[in-house]
Amino acid sequence: MAGAGLRAAAGCRWLRLRGDDVPGWQRATAASSCQGCGPSVPNPTCAGSSCPGAHCPGASVAYSSPDPAAQQSAAPGPAAQSPEPSAYLWSRYREMRKLVHDLLPPEVCNLLNPAAIYANNEISLGDVEVYGFDYDYTLAQYSDSLHSMIFNTAREILIQQYKYPGEIRKYDYIPDFAIRGLHYDVQKSLLMKIDAFHYVQLGTAYRGLRPVPDEEVIDLYGGTQHIPLYQMSDFYGKGPSLKQFMDIFSLPEMALLSSVVDHFLAHRLEFDQTHLYKDVSDAIRDVHVKGLMYQWIEKDMEKYILRGDETHAVLTRLVNHGKKLFLITNSPFSFVDKGMKHMVGKDWRDLFDVVIVRADKPNFFTDRRKPFRKLDESGVLQWDKINHLEKGKIYRQDHLPWELQAGFLPADTSSRPPGGGQSPGVRDRLGRGPRSCQGNLFDFLYLTGWRGSRVLYFGDHLYSDLADLMLRHGWRTGAIIPELEKEISIINTEQYMHSLTWQQALTGLLERMQTYQDEESRQVLAAWMRERQEIRSITKNLFNPRFGSIFRTFHNPTYFSRRLVRFSDLYMASLSCLLNYSVNFTFYPRRTPLQHEAPLWMDQLCTGCMKTPFLEEMVHIR
Repeated sequence: MAGAGLRAAAGCRWLRLRGDDVPGWQRATAASSCQGCGPSVPNPTCAGSSCPGAHCPGASVAYSSPDPAAQQSAAPGPAAQSPEPSAYLWSRYREMRKLVHDLLPPEVCNLLNPAAIYANNEISLGDVEVYGFDYDYTLAQYSDSLHSMIFNTAREILIQQYKYPGEIRKYDYIPDFAIRGLHYDVQKSLLMKIDAFHYVQLGTAYRGLRPVPDEEVIDLYGGTQHIPLYQMSDFYGKGPSLKQFMDIFSLPEMALLSSVVDHFLAHRLEFDQTHLYKDVSDAIRDVHVKGLMYQWIEKDMEKYILRGDETHAVLTRLVNHGKKLFLITNSPFSFVDKGMKHMVGKDWRDLFDVVIVRADKPNFFTDRRKPFRKLDESGVLQWDKINHLEKGKIYRQDHLPWELQAGFLPADTSSRPPGGGQSPGVRDRLGRGPRSCQGNLFDFLYLTGWRGSRVLYFGDHLYSDLADLMLRHGWRTGAIIPELEKEISIINTEQYMHSLTWQQALTGLLERMQTYQDEESRQVLAAWMRERQEIRSITKNLFNPRFGSIFRTFHNPTYFSRRLVRFSDLYMASLSCLLNYSVNFTFYPRRTPLQHEAPLWMDQLCTGCMKTPFLEEMVHIR
């Protein structure tokens, strides 16, 4: 996965290993080992060959070097002339350190552009006729200061409404405590990071605000780091006992959940894990459902809404090039309307062909039972069939009372007029013209005809926004990942680049040299293992001291990354990245090596193969 069009040019270098790098006593047993591939296995390509391992790119280096001196030294020599195995291991170690240093000139840093768009799948914008958008964290990017407001308010809801101990007020929001994509085991009160293969990354499991020892984590899961599939999560990230936090609004939820658990554990208070998790989840939900977050943002849009001018530029550019636009959001119209007027202007609805609010995603994408239905000026439901969606009108999915869906009443509907009539002032806030409620994507597709790869939809939530659209309906999808900007800035640092490259080289040495099993060699290998673990911890902490990168669990992709690749054609830090590309630009995903293509990879380079990777690909080293 790599950005297209915005990368700095980078060269490649070639390395030729000398045949005499291998000591005579080791070369004597080369018939059972291949320098490029490790221990040899029966291979049809080697049948009848006088050179075992001839299928390997590194075989010609180890067995048929054109250097006469290397050929002369290929014969086994007296044992007394050969270095000790441990001395040989350290000599290879020093050679690799120098090689890595020489391979990374100063220009190797800053290869990635944080304003780039990254492609998981080939896609041509020239084929896209219709652009769709979510609102929160897609059209509207929010300041991180909003998270502390959500945390503090939900904490007060726990104290006032759920009667939690007032002492939890001592806990303040920790901005960098968690990262997106973590899993929470409700029955074990365990917040942890899981990789694409369902393994817990050791060192990233927390109960409350305290790390859980690796041995305890393994014991909790029956002597393994692996989480069985049935416990993990369903299509939308919710399993029988594990919950995955996938949206950005979940950051204060994870911090509050961990803080409350920490208080109960510190004071030895007995509690039911399920009740505690549900109470915290409901308190966070109340902040949204009661419209409190909407009120904060509306009162100070300059403080909370970021990059509004860039959103305006993206939308007007697309319209000027003849693209159709639509909006599908779970947020209420009054909130969206004020935010869009702030970012785009009072005529923002003229840019959109269809606007759907309170959509109840992901149900909107899968539930056929709620057709669009029109409301008249007084808010009375009409029975006439909707045959088309009108530009400039607002449509809603409606399974709650319609005024609550529109965001005009608090969750407590006791403030509604007797008999369920219309609340005062609702008509004024709705504006003029017919309105529709209810609705689903199937009717949307029928009424618009917008199907398949002609449509590109952007959202920040991989499950609620993108999964159904890609897998069930064949739309192209773009994921908005604000964290990408920070992660790329870290990847571009010299410290990260050198640490990662040396870590990969050291890993390659460990893999190739593990055949040395005398006592001194085992001590050398153990020292390398310790160094490798230390480097891994350092690179992890560059991103987040507790959980590391949202994309990597050391060498494996995270569970979040796995979903990102599966559910999005493109991903980027913000919609403004579109401004850096032509509306006809074609994105080509970079070829990333599979394991059987390893001779093109960095750890193979440093342990016997001939070719270095392109420097621009080094940031994707596994």
